[in-house]
Amino acid sequence: MKDSHLPVSVIILAAGAGTRMKSTTPKVLHTLCGKSMLTLITQQALELSDDIHIVLHHQAQKITQVLHEEFGALLDSTLHLHTQDVENFPGTGGALRNILPKHKRVLVLNGDMPLIQAQSLKILCMRQEAIVMSMLWLHNPDGYGRVMLDETIHNPSNLTTHKVLKIIEQKDATNKELEIQSVNAGVYVFSQEILECYIPKLSNANAQKEYYLTDVISLAQNDGVEICGVFVDENEYMGVNSKMHLAQAQEVLLTRLRERAMAQGVKMDMPHTIYIESDVVFKGECVLENGVRISGKSLVQDSHIKAHSVIESSVIIQSDIGPMAHLRPNSHITGTHIGNFVELKSAKLEGVKAGHLSYLGDCEIGTGSNIGAGVITCNYDGKAKHKTLIGENVFVGSDCQLIAPVEIQSNTLIAAGSSITHNVPSGALAIARSKQHNKAGFFERFFGKIKQ
Repeated sequence: MKDSHLPVSVIILAAGAGTRMKSTTPKVLHTLCGKSMLTLITQQALELSDDIHIVLHHQAQKITQVLHEEFGALLDSTLHLHTQDVENFPGTGGALRNILPKHKRVLVLNGDMPLIQAQSLKILCMRQEAIVMSMLWLHNPDGYGRVMLDETIHNPSNLTTHKVLKIIEQKDATNKELEIQSVNAGVYVFSQEILECYIPKLSNANAQKEYYLTDVISLAQNDGVEICGVFVDENEYMGVNSKMHLAQAQEVLLTRLRERAMAQGVKMDMPHTIYIESDVVFKGECVLENGVRISGKSLVQDSHIKAHSVIESSVIIQSDIGPMAHLRPNSHITGTHIGNFVELKSAKLEGVKAGHLSYLGDCEIGTGSNIGAGVITCNYDGKAKHKTLIGENVFVGSDCQLIAPVEIQSNTLIAAGSSITHNVPSGALAIARSKQHNKAGFFERFFGKIKQ
């Protein structure tokens, strides 16, 4: 167990179908800033615990595949996957049956709450009560189960604690109880003894015919078990049940990522228009202009990304990009100028200028080379991709097609309008275009007269 870990097991509930998302994708696999909701909450759990259990059912195979891609080395050692028996034991309470936690304290999370941070979970876990539950204080609590406390609360501060007297489902609440503004946020910490005692006692005698985890709290209360309620941040503990919720949650996460980048020294013009993902790394002094989008495992170091440029899983060092440039995955750019409407894919450029309207795919270009407007590396022959190799100090004129596989050696010139199909040796000028013919008097013969 790492020093940062607590003696607590974590159970993440991810079995639901998420019908309100109206999607064939499992709810917990919908993404925020490039990461699935389940990945985000699992990453936070890994900061707390060495014993994490994820309960699956709906599209379990697809979710398992994603978890293998993200956390493969940890599966079966730290991460344990379970398939819920929803036929016999549906519901949040049924999800906890037959799970054997390693530790005596158990944190229960939901796979559709991707914004929760490990630090606030740690505060919940360090409480010693047999049951600790998270709560929100809402101006409009409609739709939530109410939490009755031992005192009347108005606008409580986050992480303040109170004794819970009762949890009331909205449909069962009296008019007076409906005025309560403290509600259940859906994250709990239980002692293992509480779960062992009350999970087997749960009943599905309700309208949904499900076993509810909240009934554990009710049963324990009836036996005199003290329950601690902790108020938490609404933005952090929000559940995502629809595409609208997903957009709202992503904006919260984007704000965190932008603020983190600016704290590291990144200058952002109109930050609210800039999209960056969780795995993007900034080093040195960087500038991002409005409308920039950077995704995947990208590194930007000491570079200026101009307006409305798109960067995908690429490395950019001491370069300026854009405006309106597109760097597709596996591009590696150092000391280079990439201008407007230039697209790169799997390209390695060092000390290069490519100023306008070009496609450079599956290529390597050496220091001092200049790529003219309209240059295209023709990298695909209909069956396979091929590479274009361009040496140092190469001048490629405008509107050239470089038909791969082809190598243009250092210190060469490619005449504008050429279609290069063969290798070009060092020191040469390559011209590959048809001879121009000027036909005198053709305009008048074609149109029948000279236009005034």
